[in-house]
Amino acid sequence: MLRDQVPLGQAQTGQTQTAQSSQSQGQTAAGTAGTAALNEDGAKLQNEANTVQVVGQYEPGLVFISTEQEVATQDPMAWMYGGDSGTQVQTGVGSGFFVNAQGDILTNYHVVGNESGQGAADRILIRVMNRQDAVPAKVIGLAPQYDLALIRPEGLNAQDIRPIPLGDSDALKVGQKAIAMGAPFGLDFSVTEGIVSSTARQIPIGFGAGGAGITQKAIQTDAAINPGNSGGPLLDSGGRVIGINTQIISPGVQSGGTGQSAGVGFAIPINAAKNLLPRLQAANGGVVRAPVIGIAAGLVAQARGGQIPVGLSALTSSGKQQLELPETGLVVGEVSPDSPASRAGLRGGTRTEDFRGGQVALGGDVITGADGQPVDGIEDLQAALIDKKEGDTVALKVVRGGRARDVTVTLDASAFAGR
Repeated sequence: MLRDQVPLGQAQTGQTQTAQSSQSQGQTAAGTAGTAALNEDGAKLQNEANTVQVVGQYEPGLVFISTEQEVATQDPMAWMYGGDSGTQVQTGVGSGFFVNAQGDILTNYHVVGNESGQGAADRILIRVMNRQDAVPAKVIGLAPQYDLALIRPEGLNAQDIRPIPLGDSDALKVGQKAIAMGAPFGLDFSVTEGIVSSTARQIPIGFGAGGAGITQKAIQTDAAINPGNSGGPLLDSGGRVIGINTQIISPGVQSGGTGQSAGVGFAIPINAAKNLLPRLQAANGGVVRAPVIGIAAGLVAQARGGQIPVGLSALTSSGKQQLELPETGLVVGEVSPDSPASRAGLRGGTRTEDFRGGQVALGGDVITGADGQPVDGIEDLQAALIDKKEGDTVALKVVRGGRARDVTVTLDASAFAGR
């Protein structure tokens, strides 16, 4: 009670002071909030200005790609009337970008590849920004295993060739800005923005034996990537290409719908493309293959259309125990003479044994690891080799006669003889 019995004048003075204090605090809080808002707006404007600058300067280096492929149509009634099944023209769209003043365009193999997955589409057309007319392009080099291709336009004006500088994907940090350019759903010259979500995601990219993708390192981004963005550049805030947009994870496809961005897109690191670029430029329209060490798989399974190489995980545990083989690994069937594998001392099988559904070579080496990663099939070995250059080495874990050993294989010119 005594605390509430304050003289009137003091109470009024106290109230006045309290109100003034509250008002002052309110003004300070409002001022702080206003400053924070201004700072936030300033930061947004800075980011927007950077995006506008990058897009304005480098979007002219983006290329819209369209393809035409004549494919056979299946008419189930044609045989009844003595006709044939006929053909139809299948079309596709994608993206690419100029990498030099000569007009070379990097893109994905699956953008310009034909329906069979062997070679290029019958016709490739490209169109540059602010030009209505498309011009034909020829293939300089194809690299299906890398899902990369190099094409060059014919009859394009030199002033329309605007190369985009290539960056360094090895220096990327998670959280960096990422700008994706391309033609999602055929909407040419579109731009989206996000961040680098991961710098070392391992996913199947490209087309290996049997059409399977080869596991490679990829950049993950949340910048919206959709069908048609394939082959387009992923840029950093400096306008440098850090990756080539190639794939998305899309729940729509898994449920039978159309693929579309779910915030998880992947790009081939630009350093992988830079390493491959000289070989693509020298391919003379041919195919550039990933390096090989000169071995053939020694475990094959019978499948529709013939035999396919498989890893030891395809066999039962009891079968592997009987054959004295490890649980997983790549069985070496043959070693090519004068190859990196033969110079490293790898050995192929000395005999073969048939089993229901396949055949296995015995008496040779089994590769169980490469550069610290497990190997259970030819695709796993290719994944360890795919970014290698001449003179590089690959460290193999090998089992021979039940004993493990380390083998270092050096990639010489013969590893790249298939271009």
